[in-house]
Amino acid sequence: MAADRWWLRLVVTAPAAASVTRASVGLRSERGPILASVMLSTALVAIDTTILATAVPAVVEDLGGFTQFPWLFSTYLLAQAVTTPIYGKLADVFGRKPLMLLGIGLFVLGSVLCAVAWSMTALIVFRAVQGLGAGAIQPAGITIMGDIYSVAERAVAQSYVAGVWATAAVVGPTLGGLFSEHLSWRWIFWINLPLGLVAALVLARRFHEGAAAEARKERRSLDVGGAVLLALAALLVLTGLLEGGIRWAWWSPAGVGIFAGAAVLLAAFVAVERRVHDPVLPLWVFRDRVLNSSTVGALVVGVLMLGVTSYVPVYAQRVLGAGAVVSGLAVAALAIGWPIAASSAGRFYVRWGFRPCLLAGALFGLAGTAVVASVGPDSPVWLLALGCLVLGLGLGYVASPGIVAAQSAVSWRNRGVATGTNMFARSVGSAVGIAVFGAIANGVVASRLGGGQVAGDIDLESLPVDVLDPALHAVFLAVLATSLLLVVSGLLMPKRVEPAAD
Repeated sequence: MAADRWWLRLVVTAPAAASVTRASVGLRSERGPILASVMLSTALVAIDTTILATAVPAVVEDLGGFTQFPWLFSTYLLAQAVTTPIYGKLADVFGRKPLMLLGIGLFVLGSVLCAVAWSMTALIVFRAVQGLGAGAIQPAGITIMGDIYSVAERAVAQSYVAGVWATAAVVGPTLGGLFSEHLSWRWIFWINLPLGLVAALVLARRFHEGAAAEARKERRSLDVGGAVLLALAALLVLTGLLEGGIRWAWWSPAGVGIFAGAAVLLAAFVAVERRVHDPVLPLWVFRDRVLNSSTVGALVVGVLMLGVTSYVPVYAQRVLGAGAVVSGLAVAALAIGWPIAASSAGRFYVRWGFRPCLLAGALFGLAGTAVVASVGPDSPVWLLALGCLVLGLGLGYVASPGIVAAQSAVSWRNRGVATGTNMFARSVGSAVGIAVFGAIANGVVASRLGGGQVAGDIDLESLPVDVLDPALHAVFLAVLATSLLLVVSGLLMPKRVEPAAD
């Protein structure tokens, strides 16, 4: 036990805090406001991912452009996901604080522009500006927490951020409906102005990073060519996954061509990264076992989240006959389990290591998805909620420890890259989930109806129960099969993760 306490003291005082200067030894008293600023910034990003869902009718009535409205979501998510790994690198080159303030500034600017948008096209363009800001806020915020908290403390700090995302999934649509019904849909964006300014002000006054200044003295070069190639390749991949089977058939010239173009760009990207001195995404990232484990885990988490949050409410309402509120609470159980597990994960991996922690998360994930997959038309709603709760525990033991392990395995100068890569993997996982689960549901529905419809032709909520039940059950079985990859993530993690020297 004494040895355990010695190890805990070593971890808590280890160089996770070496990123700050002697002048910021009093940072412990500043960490609360800094964490609050990161949480507030993250809340803006998370809520704006879902808040428009219930306000779409009001937006379309005001601006028109009904056929364009899906791009309000796709543009925001694409701009955010594509830039995340690039911003992660920039946080290593220029420091976390400037990138975080840049992200908040872009997000607030995009919000103001959205609030005064005069057409659907303009609103879509301004949503992209919001997405560019969101792409900086996420990796910079998580990297800041990696700088100011020790390895043992990061899981608790990140559980707060996980709670923000989980809460936003439930609160976002509700706020969107309230604003559009009682005020105006434009207040969805105006409200971001004062909140963003508060977050930026607190961060500017309270967060002082010394290692960033030292890094800037090194005059590290910026890999512009690699950044452009990576962004374009990611844009094509994500667009292909999000729009495939909806705007075009998977095996159509457009469907095949977009992935072929992405493959060419990725090949060019690899060639460039091998030659440049300071690449935007170093290729050694893909040879590191800790980072590979973290990346696989983040990818699977993204897939599982999409499968559960998209289809569980529909199943609860249309098959089990529950109301909208009860259906929302069923999927909200995942939002309860995740922060609970994430907050306790720190004690778990400090005592037993990251690998057992991830494997425990995999077991919870398998158990949770197995419960969800076992639900039938005669099952009670609470059984569906139980499956979501257990899955949330699993994701909490995988997602947060995965990021902490990745940040611990690299030095300060590469912590942004490690964080950005992890978060980009989760975004790709979400896009893969949309494509794969949509194709599965579409295939079952098409076979039941005897037609050759594509996913874009199907409104799940209008289908009869005897068609919808097997379609969604097939999705839940696919979610269960996908959760097996969480075991792969855990086994990839080395038994011992050696902290990198700063």
